[in-house]
Amino acid sequence: MKYTIFIFLVIILSGCSGTKRVVETQKPKEQTEIIVKTKDSIIQEKPITIINDSVIVNKDKTVKREEEIEKGNDFNQIVTKRFITTHQLWDELLSKHISDKGNVNYKSFKNEHKKLLDYINVLNLTFSSDDFRTFSKEDKLAYWINAYNAMTIDLILRNYPIKSIKDIDKPWDKRFWKLGEKWYNLNDIEHQILRKMDEPRIHFAIVCASVSCPKLLNKAYNALNLNEQLTNVTKEFLSDTSKNNISENKIELSKIFQWFTKDFKQNGSLIDFLNQYSSIKISAKAKKSFKTYNWNLND
Repeated sequence: MKYTIFIFLVIILSGCSGTKRVVETQKPKEQTEIIVKTKDSIIQEKPITIINDSVIVNKDKTVKREEEIEKGNDFNQIVTKRFITTHQLWDELLSKHISDKGNVNYKSFKNEHKKLLDYINVLNLTFSSDDFRTFSKEDKLAYWINAYNAMTIDLILRNYPIKSIKDIDKPWDKRFWKLGEKWYNLNDIEHQILRKMDEPRIHFAIVCASVSCPKLLNKAYNALNLNEQLTNVTKEFLSDTSKNNISENKIELSKIFQWFTKDFKQNGSLIDFLNQYSSIKISAKAKKSFKTYNWNLND
């Protein structure tokens, strides 16, 4: 009888400890915030908790895993999860070290260089996953724009302090970053990937760490509102008189429009492209010139 009671107690205690271990594994691994676009196009902030690769929104609505979501074609939930798992750390770093005007605090960024390298490793893991092949064009554009900008910051931090990216020998040819089985440089990403995606507005989203380049957005690019983000940065770049001077009959443009003229003529002339985003209607016969490019660091 004593042995029977002893065995019974052992079984109960073992079951309790096992239950405890299961409960502990269900604790949230991460809690953060994400900008989500709802069906009526209103942007909202919702707290997100990730538990064992499931996503719980506002603690009361569980979202299915991605493979289940895809069966229902819920694009918003798919890209929301991708943003959280891929670009959330980059988004946090940008908000901390980039001003609203696009100035980069490289000194403070240097203190979190390891986090930046962690993000680039996340990019590698994402690129290496089977899921990457299912990404939409918007997901891929956001991925490569964020990758280019993060790698540019990394390049500067590896050589900081410097006065210009051009103080680095052949900066756009440095193969510091491995994604999947290939080592990439900035030229690869810009010319072999992004420019071939037929989206000329990428030229106002990727940055060269210089005063005359478009400002670095202090938030990550996101497939959910990528078109809006690209439109906004294009309009802002054109309206910045330090980068472009525009009037009806005379335009003085950034050299970006000279270097990549072909990209802006996919659906008409360069003037046609500019008139899509300029607040001033430019004449087709407007005189055109280009500004001197300032390569000093954008700090």
